[in-house]
Amino acid sequence: MQTHLQYLGRIPHIDVVCLQTLSVFAKAAGNPKKSDRTYQKISNRKPYDARKLRRDVGTIVKSGSGQKKLEGEAKGKGLARWMSYGGSLPSILQALDSICDLDEALKPWEETLNNKERTIILKEQSDWERAVEIFEWFKRKDCYELNVIHYNIMLRILGRARRWDQVERLWSEMKSRNVIPTNSTYGTLIDSYSKGGLKEKALLWLEEMQNQGLQPDEVTMGIVVQTYKLAGEFEEAERFFKNWMSGQSDGKGNTKAQTCCSSYTYNTMIDTYGKSGQLKEASDTFVQMLREGIAPTTVTFNTMIHICGNHGCMDEVRSLMMKMEELKCLPDTRTYNILISLYAKNDDINAAVGYLSKMKAARLQPDIVSYRTLIYAFSIRHMVSEAEALTLEMEEQGLEMDEFTQSALTRMYLGAGLVEQSWAWFEKFHKDGRMSSECYSANIDAFGEHGELSLAESAYQCCLDRQKLSVIVFNVMIKVYGIAKKYEKACELFDTMEDHRINPDEYTYNSLIQILSGADLPDRAKFYVQKMQEVGLIEDCIPYSAVISNFAKLGELEKAVSLFKEMVGFAVQPDIVLYGVLINAFAEAGSVRGALSYVDAMKDAGFTVNAVINNSLIKLYTKVGYLNEARETYELVRSSADGPDIYASNCMIDLYCERGMIKEAEEIFEDLKQRTDANEFSFAMMLRMYKKAKKVSKAVKIAHEMKELGLLSEPLSYSNAIEVFVMDGRLKEAAETFFRMMDAGVQPNDAVFRSLGTVLIRCGASKQAIDHMELRRKEDAKSGLKTWAETMSAIMRAYDDTLQSCGETKNLSELDADDVTNRKPKPLTGVTNLTQSSYG
Repeated sequence: MQTHLQYLGRIPHIDVVCLQTLSVFAKAAGNPKKSDRTYQKISNRKPYDARKLRRDVGTIVKSGSGQKKLEGEAKGKGLARWMSYGGSLPSILQALDSICDLDEALKPWEETLNNKERTIILKEQSDWERAVEIFEWFKRKDCYELNVIHYNIMLRILGRARRWDQVERLWSEMKSRNVIPTNSTYGTLIDSYSKGGLKEKALLWLEEMQNQGLQPDEVTMGIVVQTYKLAGEFEEAERFFKNWMSGQSDGKGNTKAQTCCSSYTYNTMIDTYGKSGQLKEASDTFVQMLREGIAPTTVTFNTMIHICGNHGCMDEVRSLMMKMEELKCLPDTRTYNILISLYAKNDDINAAVGYLSKMKAARLQPDIVSYRTLIYAFSIRHMVSEAEALTLEMEEQGLEMDEFTQSALTRMYLGAGLVEQSWAWFEKFHKDGRMSSECYSANIDAFGEHGELSLAESAYQCCLDRQKLSVIVFNVMIKVYGIAKKYEKACELFDTMEDHRINPDEYTYNSLIQILSGADLPDRAKFYVQKMQEVGLIEDCIPYSAVISNFAKLGELEKAVSLFKEMVGFAVQPDIVLYGVLINAFAEAGSVRGALSYVDAMKDAGFTVNAVINNSLIKLYTKVGYLNEARETYELVRSSADGPDIYASNCMIDLYCERGMIKEAEEIFEDLKQRTDANEFSFAMMLRMYKKAKKVSKAVKIAHEMKELGLLSEPLSYSNAIEVFVMDGRLKEAAETFFRMMDAGVQPNDAVFRSLGTVLIRCGASKQAIDHMELRRKEDAKSGLKTWAETMSAIMRAYDDTLQSCGETKNLSELDADDVTNRKPKPLTGVTNLTQSSYG
């Protein structure tokens, strides 16, 4: 063993694992001389090549007792496939896999290799460098012919490896060697560049193909359609397919029309239509396929079931399953997985579970997708026992739980109120060491969103212990602190990122800025905006906008304007939303000059004044009493597609009410009612206007509407309604509205008690008693309010007794004080006594 190890020191960069492996193989081989020669070859090779080293190790193992070990490993790597070729190929392929030197590996067959064998040898290479090495070896041997098939194989291998420089080199070589490309050559190039994300280059190969007078065959056509589909250009895919079907793929009309296609082509088109949301076209293609006698495959049905289900057409899904059975086309695992997913999405969890059972009954083994889909469906429905049973079954099948499902189950336990189980479930995966940074962040997020801050912090600590911290973990933990309103901790966590050598990204900054701004801490937020600017992560005005908006909300206009100027100084362009924030802020402050300066700046920046800006201007003009400007702007907004918002309309009603412009106010009010946009403020303004104009009947009508629509909730609304009822002599309605106000827990204002005092005076109470009640109310609000309520109750009872003694038959709510006076009822002596006795 020492003999072999002496050579290992000569191999650059070899690690301990390689040393141990070589030692074991040398011992197993029982062929020290052969081993020494191989090690010598390795030691002289520079630089170290791991791939070639593995082949040389195979050389050592090939002789002696190591042969059995090699055979066992080779079977797992494709020996069974090699054996299926028959002849010399299994031995050739095994030699190439185990011996690095090609002259040595291929020496026994060097004189006899035929075209077919060379084709299979190239096709079986998974390493592009080894494939190139073999291909160049073939070229060096003048006795070998390399045809277009060999070049096509090499183009595919190099394309799959994204070695575009090698692909171009090989293409040039084909031209120089006069190897004529075929349909398959171009199809290979189009497919390789398309899958490599180079759609434009792929289509240039299509153009080159057509320039050479070659028309795409069905396989190439399918590749082109797939190219367009991968790029999301579904219309182009459809156009190309239809042109090809009509024999006009090059636009010159010089090819024969295609009469039929294989199931592969139809499947491709059905899938293309499905991904573009064209259900009808997908269904028509399926029908055409059946009409032409092309038997649908399981892939066809899977695609159709998936498309129909995603469009909510579950009846069609059932029909397709029946058709599948009719044609004896057996569902596969993917079929059942699609059905489980569709029925789960359509909230038919029993049907989803049923298809899992049917899959098993059909002797099909559920895969990871089957379990994952159903477990997730159980988790979001908090079906804990069902999810646990399926999880256990999955583990028994040896299938590993993916991280998405793991975090979904954490959320399930939390949503079901099983906090301890959620932590135990998290801890199980944490202790197994199977959690990535993303999985830790998902669990932290789950704990945080469910208000379990301490568990979120513990999960973060677990992540720290496992050294899995990442910017995503920090972002989520900062968000969790924001939800918990632990703003100081959020800032402290941000400040520790540098200690862990993790740089905050734009999401980190934006999250913290939004959290602090939302908490009305704009000065703290401003600090992080400036820091974000320093590190060059600001790409737009959104971070600035959040802080400026918060300053504006708090009325700190100077700071808002200062930060805006700072932003512009860094060449960060404001958007129309930010201009709107500042215009609205100045409108709130009643500053016409300030608001209009930003309107002008916005126009200079190329933005058009929109409805939001105009609504802010209406608010401003009505606030400062600019009638003409307000009216002009309102009419402008009214003529736009969006129309004025409710706030602007109410501002206009308020302005017209103040000016006594009843007709104009009524016009806007009726428009709001017609659009069902009128709110309590709209009604309250109209009620106040009619009351002020002494249009009592209209005011009473508005008050009744407010009661019916449930729009009495604010003290001002109640106050105006009670006052209007008193003005119209509707004393009982005034009292009933007062009691309704009390029941709703709305605190009456002074105006309410003034109106109620009028009611008491009309019913015989003395002004002195009422003044005394008011004095006591102001000294002790709770006790005073109770006395008012008791007094009003007594008044109503006495009032009812008076009316009954007169033999009154009308509804009491329709009577007023004049009705009682005209009938000369008995004096309401109890009222005066009650008000006086209440205060001793």
